[in-house]
Amino acid sequence: MPDAKRTPQQQIDALRETLRHHEYLYYGLDAPEVSDAQYDAWIRELQALEAAHPELVTPDSPTQRVGGKPKEGFAKVAHSRPMLSLDNAYNEDELREWVRRVQELAGTDTMEYACELKLDGLSLALTYEHGRLVRGVTRGDGAVGEDVTSNVRTIRSVPLSIAPQKVRAAHWPASFEVRGEVVMPLAAFQRLNEEREAQGLAPAANPRNAAAGTLRTLEPNIVAQRRLDFYAYFALDADGYIFPRQSEALDALAAAGFRVNPERRVVHGVEEILAFIARAEGLRETLPYEIDGVVVKVDSRELQQRLGFTGRAPRWAIAYKFAARSAVTQVQGIAVQVGRTGKVTPVAELAPVPIGGTTVSRATLHNADEIARLGLEIGDFVVVERGGDVIPKVSSVLKDRRPADAKPFVFPDTCPVCGSPLLREEGEADWRCVNVDCPARLRESLLFFASRKVMNIEGLGDAVVQQLTDRGMVRGLADIYALDEAALLSLERIGEKTARSLLEEIERSRQAPLERVILGLGIRFVGERTAQLLAQALGSMDALMQATPEELERVEEVGPRIAAAIREYFAVPANRELVEKLRAAGLQFTAVRRQQSSRLAGKTFVLTGTLPTMTRDEAKERIEREGGKVAGSVSKKTSYVVAGDDAGSKLDKARSLGVTVLDEAGLLALLDEAK
Repeated sequence: MPDAKRTPQQQIDALRETLRHHEYLYYGLDAPEVSDAQYDAWIRELQALEAAHPELVTPDSPTQRVGGKPKEGFAKVAHSRPMLSLDNAYNEDELREWVRRVQELAGTDTMEYACELKLDGLSLALTYEHGRLVRGVTRGDGAVGEDVTSNVRTIRSVPLSIAPQKVRAAHWPASFEVRGEVVMPLAAFQRLNEEREAQGLAPAANPRNAAAGTLRTLEPNIVAQRRLDFYAYFALDADGYIFPRQSEALDALAAAGFRVNPERRVVHGVEEILAFIARAEGLRETLPYEIDGVVVKVDSRELQQRLGFTGRAPRWAIAYKFAARSAVTQVQGIAVQVGRTGKVTPVAELAPVPIGGTTVSRATLHNADEIARLGLEIGDFVVVERGGDVIPKVSSVLKDRRPADAKPFVFPDTCPVCGSPLLREEGEADWRCVNVDCPARLRESLLFFASRKVMNIEGLGDAVVQQLTDRGMVRGLADIYALDEAALLSLERIGEKTARSLLEEIERSRQAPLERVILGLGIRFVGERTAQLLAQALGSMDALMQATPEELERVEEVGPRIAAAIREYFAVPANRELVEKLRAAGLQFTAVRRQQSSRLAGKTFVLTGTLPTMTRDEAKERIEREGGKVAGSVSKKTSYVVAGDDAGSKLDKARSLGVTVLDEAGLLALLDEAK
């Protein structure tokens, strides 16, 4: 009831504070202190007061979680800093090797590690200004995500605002970013599938996909009903990480009202990491959400900065993936798929079987040699494994259960799509369709070209690509840049808004940097990292097309095999014609070239310890710019070991082998001489 002794503003403030407190207890700590009926009564009281005094309504009020849906879908937003993926370890040996490498790079073997459960969900970045939520952005391709703020506001474990006293107590900056994982609890997932089955719809495959699909739903009311959860794991501001240790950041996030997974611990050394992993794996079947491993991070931010990053992941963190889950099912047939490079892959068509929360009906068989190794026949009962993000695979055949009507699989000698002869190069296991105009290659090439890590053309998915190729509207990659609204409107299930949105995405992709254009060409063995190095080293598409094998091999991480594949690609007239069409379409064909000389060519350096003024990455970049190579271990072939403070065993080995040891001043002098 209204309190005559207090102003409406005072009553509203008190109710909001009470509701936020109980939201945190319920959604953040799983420790409710009041009934749902009492909570709902407070909400209704607040709604009545706000209706009577609309001028007092604020965006962070507990009544304002569900708002209007986005009018034109989700806008693309660049992240404040990349949301990188993690390297993986699949067994104890790989984990021990990571710990050894981290200790060696850091120059110390006495460090602490923060261990956390690896939730099987999707990453999300939340931006707060003056304690209020202003934006929620999906991971996307790591550099650019989608603004899903309207949906994020419906997630009860996402605070709409942080109480000022909590902000001051933990020394939060005025503006900050919180990153974490969105998951669909197993109970909510089961409820969703029961509803879908009641409506005659196919059940959702797994909680992760269901969470991802829910977060991109254009109806916030639906998102609210599905009860997603958000678990925070990073806190950032404009200058980087806010707290000096990962463990402190997690504690501060929890104190501020964020849901932080309680299964976390700071440990010392690999044995304690393994003990945490064993405990986590034992908890796996009892948790109310899916996990697929454990994330291990160096706890100290100072050491994290010293360790730095590779091209795609931090060196100071690793995801330990649990062993694959498996099930027995029957092979009902074997199909062959043609990929964008022409590789023909056999795929087992299975009687559907649930494995680790996902219904599996297909599994890769890799190549003809793998089928022969397994001794697999159509009709066999097989063990299928699925581990983390790994594509399901057939691991073994139960030959004692082979039915009488099982029959061997004969690998085709012609492409199942275009009928061209299949070829297998000497020394390779894969058969390939060499017809560059094969429709199957075109479909896969278009999907790859449009994918997030390449040109990031949202909306150019399977259904649209299938129609475009089937109707002959797109006969090559460059043809997508000639599409217009009338052409798109002729496709099934494409309306005016969808057509305009897709054309905007295609137009924006013209500004993608050179390394993504190179990646999109689909050159064999040229992945994301190699494309980036080629763009930096050569500076233009023309330079790449004209480069000799020797010039290509001078690029970091490019060996004879990759160089040969690049030369083979550009030797095909149709491929050079494609490049010219992409040039005419206005794609980016130049990049800022990283200047590199050959003055230190043939010299191998090893870095150890902490240098006074340079990070290891800076030292590595300067050495490589002058043509030198930086290796991870000392051998007789090492030219110089550059040693800083707290140099480890590498320095001892250098001295025992008689390798020249330099300090930072000596390295700088050598670099100056090379100029």
